[in-house]
Amino acid sequence: MYESIIDALRRGEAATAVAAARDAVAQQPRDPVAHRVLSSALQMSGDQAGAIAAIDAALALAPEDAEAHLERASLLISTPAVDEAEAALARSVGLDPNQFPSYILQGHLALGRGDLAEVQRLARTAARIAPKHPQVAALEGTLALRRGDADRALQVLTEAARAHPLEPTLIHALGHAYLAKGQLDNAERAFHVVLQFDPDSAPLRVFIARLAAQQGRFGQAAAVLKPALAAPDAAAELHRFAGELELQANRPAAALTHLKAALASLRDSRTLNALGEAWRRLRADEDARSTLDASLAEHPQDGDLWRARLLVETADPTRARAVAERWCAAMPDSLPALEAHMVTLDSSGHRDEAEALALRITQLEPGRLQPELYVIEMLLRTDPEAAIERINRLLQRAQDDAVRYALRQLLGRAFDAAGRPETALTTWIELQGELRARRPALPQPAPPVTELPALAPLPDPTPAVLLLWGAPGSLVERVAATLNAAGAPLLTDRYGAQPPQDGFQRYDTASELASGQLDGAQFISEWRGQLRARGIADANVFDWLLWWDNALLAALRLHLPEALVLIALRDPRDMLLDWLAYGISAPFALESPLAGARWLAEVLGQVAELHEADLFPHRLVRMDTIAEDPTAVAGVLSEALGIEIRAVAARAFGPPRFAPGHWREFADALAEPFALLSPVAQRLGYPTA
Repeated sequence: MYESIIDALRRGEAATAVAAARDAVAQQPRDPVAHRVLSSALQMSGDQAGAIAAIDAALALAPEDAEAHLERASLLISTPAVDEAEAALARSVGLDPNQFPSYILQGHLALGRGDLAEVQRLARTAARIAPKHPQVAALEGTLALRRGDADRALQVLTEAARAHPLEPTLIHALGHAYLAKGQLDNAERAFHVVLQFDPDSAPLRVFIARLAAQQGRFGQAAAVLKPALAAPDAAAELHRFAGELELQANRPAAALTHLKAALASLRDSRTLNALGEAWRRLRADEDARSTLDASLAEHPQDGDLWRARLLVETADPTRARAVAERWCAAMPDSLPALEAHMVTLDSSGHRDEAEALALRITQLEPGRLQPELYVIEMLLRTDPEAAIERINRLLQRAQDDAVRYALRQLLGRAFDAAGRPETALTTWIELQGELRARRPALPQPAPPVTELPALAPLPDPTPAVLLLWGAPGSLVERVAATLNAAGAPLLTDRYGAQPPQDGFQRYDTASELASGQLDGAQFISEWRGQLRARGIADANVFDWLLWWDNALLAALRLHLPEALVLIALRDPRDMLLDWLAYGISAPFALESPLAGARWLAEVLGQVAELHEADLFPHRLVRMDTIAEDPTAVAGVLSEALGIEIRAVAARAFGPPRFAPGHWREFADALAEPFALLSPVAQRLGYPTA
């Protein structure tokens, strides 16, 4: 009499099955089978509580029914009532020792508890009942994984999957075994099989999308999420993740749609940073203003929203100041709002007001770093000795090592401003010495390549490939900041926590190319092969390199002729001084000023040779007179690259650096290093003295 209900369940018609099962229970209220069928129908419809109540009704009528206890345990496993589930499983086994599913379910519960010995016992018991069952293999493989034996897990699960390629629990375990072995592509395929059995699982789709993203297939990762995003109750976090993937796939318009949906519930910095990036790439400032202003109308006390709104106006100091004033009006007691107002007053030319506000903030919260640093910058211009005194007071209170380092670096600048170059130099050398043990040595230049291959013809079409580099102290960071803000496909990951592992990253590549140990085609092929995983969807790429060596030209001239090398440059003696005083982005150790000068002379000698002999398409970006002017930097880059580059806000460059020629103030203290650099400075067009 229950065939029609069972047929409806097989067809996935939950509503039909529930209605028919309720009729069956009404007609046969004392029949436990009717209640069990109703439980199955309610479970399919998503009514977990109703399904449990129905199975309880069946057990009340037939308390010795082992299968009903097993069904109840299956329902309880996905609820907080795990203890009840285990009791139901034990009851099922007690009533029928051959209840194979009970042992499997108990095994998975034991896995959840971390009781691996119990998992092994239950797997053996289940294997005695059904030795070739895929659920046994899934349990045994998962047990091997939990014990750290990925090879054994993969062997067990692969063998079982050949016989049962569509068993979801087995394939799920196999996917995790592939992950343990680092086989992301195989793992992704396995979880796609599991997804066929649970297509509505948003967590599973997110998991698969992350796997695809790890392999650099960001567009495909976003596509995996689409069915889950179509649900009217799709979580804001899911929309944010989709937006981030679309950004990585270089589809900012699609990203913006998802990120705006996320903004309705999520106003954290992660969401707002992604939104800001999408608006920047689309140059959609007006949309950014209207969207954020609407959100601020509802949440005027949200500091993260105000920060995001302020970032929209980075190119216009007057607009930025107006936003900061609105922020202060909405949150008059907010120190971040006052700090923002201070910065925008300075960038819009109201320096006196900015200095007064900085002093006021330090009175409200003595030691607050940003306004304290602003006051110190002011004193460096007007009263360097007072700056030294103030920095020393801050050092006495500072607990954070990074803050102490920055303050000591600033102390050196204060000594310099006070006309005490030897003391400044001693301070900076001490700081460089502390970093030496934590950083690798400078990459040594390769032996000169005596004969270079002919420049290969350009490919058709010719992609935009740019290799950016600048020696320490060149202020290449400001070139990178300008390119990045302009939306160029600039990769900065070589300076991050997870750099690519390719030839440009390895310090011995230059010598291997020079000796012929490394094939140029292989070197460039390896570089290209990692671009997608680094977020580059097409052949257009700007790569910010850690180091430069003319030995690279043996590979570039033959296998990457479309590239343009962009090199930031200043007077080498100013570069050495800047390196000592401010440090560098690259993770290299500076052994001493003399060692740094010797290394700079060698690598800049190669730059001079590249330029003099025009060995490869390149542009030198001389930063000496434009380093403090974002508009001038953008103009030089626009001319060099033949594309429009927008200027960044002045504060994106950070505090001012030494004026051109400041090295002369240290001519006595650094006489020997500067003597080493004088010849290459002259080759590059700078005066000898």
